[in-house]
Amino acid sequence: MTEIHILMENRKRPPEAIHTWLIMLKTRNSIARYALPPITEEGLGDSDFRVLDVLLHKGSMPVNAIGPRVDLNPGSVSVAVDRLYKKGFVSRVESSSDRRVRTVALTEKGREMFVPLFRRHAALIKRAFQDVSPEELQQLEVVLKKVGKRAENLEKKGRSQAG
Repeated sequence: MTEIHILMENRKRPPEAIHTWLIMLKTRNSIARYALPPITEEGLGDSDFRVLDVLLHKGSMPVNAIGPRVDLNPGSVSVAVDRLYKKGFVSRVESSSDRRVRTVALTEKGREMFVPLFRRHAALIKRAFQDVSPEELQQLEVVLKKVGKRAENLEKKGRSQAG
């Protein structure tokens, strides 16, 4: 029997969604406080890190495609890209067919800085999860995706009913 199952058996009452949500927030905040310092020491913010992460793993893309992938609004993406451009970590190229479209790519300087930083970050996250078995990680992933998809559908449904 896993540690989670033992904990659940010892609870006096079934967990409530609001309590679980608060635990998720506290966990996310604890991990962020633990994992963010190396990023800020490099002179980056959380949004800068997310933009660099998507460019490293997905390749160059139009500015307007970055936001939905990293959960940032268009203004925040533009500000982050501007900061990263000034540091020489990304390039911006206007489309020859549509001047409104700018493609952002990781530069060699950006890659040289970010790859080691990302590896350190991944190691910190792995360390934070070290007491969780692969099976528990898989269960957690499934449950979180289920809740996320449900919330997404409720959000879309709410918007369509409101408008």
